[in-house]
Amino acid sequence: MTDALWYLARGTGTVTLVLLTVVVALGIGSRSGRPVFGLPRFAVATVHRHASLLALVLLLVHMVTLLLDPYAQLRVVDLVVPFGTAYRPLWVGLGTLAADLVVAIVVTSLLRHRLGRTAWRAVHWFAYLCWPLGLLHALGSGTDSVTPWLRGIAVACGLVAVAAVAWRASTGFTEYARVREGAR
Repeated sequence: MTDALWYLARGTGTVTLVLLTVVVALGIGSRSGRPVFGLPRFAVATVHRHASLLALVLLLVHMVTLLLDPYAQLRVVDLVVPFGTAYRPLWVGLGTLAADLVVAIVVTSLLRHRLGRTAWRAVHWFAYLCWPLGLLHALGSGTDSVTPWLRGIAVACGLVAVAAVAWRASTGFTEYARVREGAR
């Protein structure tokens, strides 16, 4: 049973990193005034939303399996409060902090209609901090962090995220709101 928990924790952690990379890229793409991957804006937003929720579910499975795994020796408080674990406190703490930010982003997104656009966007900007924290967590705390396959996934995710952020920061990026205003 312990091996099953450990493999499930490792697998869900890795897939969560990949999904969060997709979420970041699609989130940036949905702000654009252009089609992304040949999809209309509503489709990009829908895939972004569903990938976010799937990433959250897999993140929760990752955390619960590590909590139940006797090898990891995590306490419930370690899943919420960063930097308190006995095992690699910095790297696990970065993951905890990233998870806390993911939860804040998802909760505010679910309550977006009650919070208002300004408050929601302010919290949503934490996605730019959350993703690199999750990547550092994967590279620093996992037992697979030195394996070529995880390093390859990390590099691929890094390239996608950096390309998306570079596009977002470029002068060629046009936000959809500006495109809509220009059409009026």
